[in-house]
Amino acid sequence: MEYKPLSGREFPRFSAIKTFFRLPYVEVDADYEVGIFGIPYDGGVSYRPGSRFAPAKVREVSSLGRGFHMTRAENFFEKLKVADIGDCPTVPIDQKQTYEKIEKFVGELVAKNKRFLAVGGDHSTTLPVLRALRKKYGKPLAFIHWDAHLDTYPAAWGQEYHHGAFARHAVEEGLVDPKKMIQIGIRGPLAGGDDLDFVNKHGIRVITVDEIRNQTLNDFLKTLPTFDDTPTYISYDVDALDPSCAPGTGTPVPGGLTTYEAQRIFRALQIKNLIGGDVVEVCPAFDNSDITALAALDALFEMLHLFEAK
Repeated sequence: MEYKPLSGREFPRFSAIKTFFRLPYVEVDADYEVGIFGIPYDGGVSYRPGSRFAPAKVREVSSLGRGFHMTRAENFFEKLKVADIGDCPTVPIDQKQTYEKIEKFVGELVAKNKRFLAVGGDHSTTLPVLRALRKKYGKPLAFIHWDAHLDTYPAAWGQEYHHGAFARHAVEEGLVDPKKMIQIGIRGPLAGGDDLDFVNKHGIRVITVDEIRNQTLNDFLKTLPTFDDTPTYISYDVDALDPSCAPGTGTPVPGGLTTYEAQRIFRALQIKNLIGGDVVEVCPAFDNSDITALAALDALFEMLHLFEAK
């Protein structure tokens, strides 16, 4: 199969059945290299629900997606075989079953040596993805976590697993290496100073918006670490962006990154072994003119250009 998008000249971008980047929809065992799939689940949210509808919305705005990267002067359509592989099964009223289904789905993908991007869903869905990857690669992953929030918080309402706790579980379960982990876009307010205890204890590098803005962007980009051949995963919560750039999200926080700053940071990342990534927390019902969904699409575009050709 030729993994190319529908022609915008033959089928105008407002037409045709919606897939990610207008790419072919294929079975999970087809011969693509990078699969894009949805995780339509938001049972782990603490404020605004609605990210279960994000995969469908991002597919819709994907009609505006194109493959050529002006800065990198390359086209991921030419570099990689990429396909839409549908949605991971979920159970909207049962988190335990949903986690099991996500881990099974991702486990079957990586057993076939596939790389992937997922579109959530709330951020709690990243945890079972990381569990499957840890089993596949047999060691903790390097982890790039974009977010307004640390997501290392304690249980809420007696529930351990929610979208604000996934990163804590990922570290405690040995899924990611905290010494090879960065968090980008973090900002206040916090419930208390003790919210920082976990990241300080484990030596996680927390990159606040203040750190980015208190110097030139070019100077900041020079401080980003190089990720070695350790299997590396990127999780992009759209609330890392300022609400002016991403209003359609579950827990918006003022003072965030712009989409341009996010693009520049993506382009400066040096990753030798990207195995997967996700974009989470898009809530279409709270979006304006699809700008949050388009920001999610742009993050997918940037991540696709970080995969090495094989």
